Amino acid sequence: KIALVTGASSGIGAATAQRLAQAGYTVYGTSRRGSQAGAAAAAAGHAMLALDVTSDASVAAAVAEVMRREGRIDLLVNNAGFGVAPAGAEESSVAQAQAIFDTNFYGVVRMTLAVLPHMRAQGGGRILNIGSVVGFLPMPYGALYSATKHAIEGYTESLDHEVRGWGIRASVIEPAYTKTTFEANLLAPDTPLAAYRQVRAAVTSRLQALMAGADDPAIVADTVLAAAQASQPKLRYTAGPLAARLRLMRRFLPAALLDAGLRKDLRLA
Repeated sequence: KIALVTGASSGIGAATAQRLAQAGYTVYGTSRRGSQAGAAAAAAGHAMLALDVTSDASVAAAVAEVMRREGRIDLLVNNAGFGVAPAGAEESSVAQAQAIFDTNFYGVVRMTLAVLPHMRAQGGGRILNIGSVVGFLPMPYGALYSATKHAIEGYTESLDHEVRGWGIRASVIEPAYTKTTFEANLLAPDTPLAAYRQVRAAVTSRLQALMAGADDPAIVADTVLAAAQASQPKLRYTAGPLAARLRLMRRFLPAALLDAGLRKDLRLA
């Protein structure tokens, strides 16, 4: 089967591309660096293509290239994304909000629009969107990133209902803290305010401590493979024990207790 994985130059995307290749998929990873990441990808058993998910033309070209080489796409893993460093919602402009949505959410939409006609024509396929536990939980001082992941949850659930008639299924993968280079690429808030400086620093320190015990990307990659191969796919797959616990807490804990626990964990007054 043919798999296309966005954001595959490092972290979850690279681990996912490697795991799928090990399982027998013919894998095309993508990144904005394209062939510059090709040597590492080749060693991991997959090819790399240049792709910017914020560009309609780039998306169309990458999908067309996979179709030219293989004639089909059986699996799309939408992983490309970035975040804003811990910041109050008030500290990011509308332009910054638009930028993160353009990659994290509209990138998913662009890729989905590009592959769906081929999947419908071939009579099947699987679309897996990398979400997050902050797609079903709030993330204080991470409102924009959380909003993109909430959007992915709603989009995926609606899409899954729409495409089942063609043998296509859509699912969302929900990791918790994962050890990647993601933090190194965080954008700083573009309108920082003195009023948030102290708590912003405290939340940043707490998140750094939590990341020290974060899951390996291989855990997410294994979850992606399980979702890709499931004969009866679920809509949501938590990745790792912490993500599973948080999903259960969201489902069963009273709202006030969950709210208090979240604030305590992040050291919010």
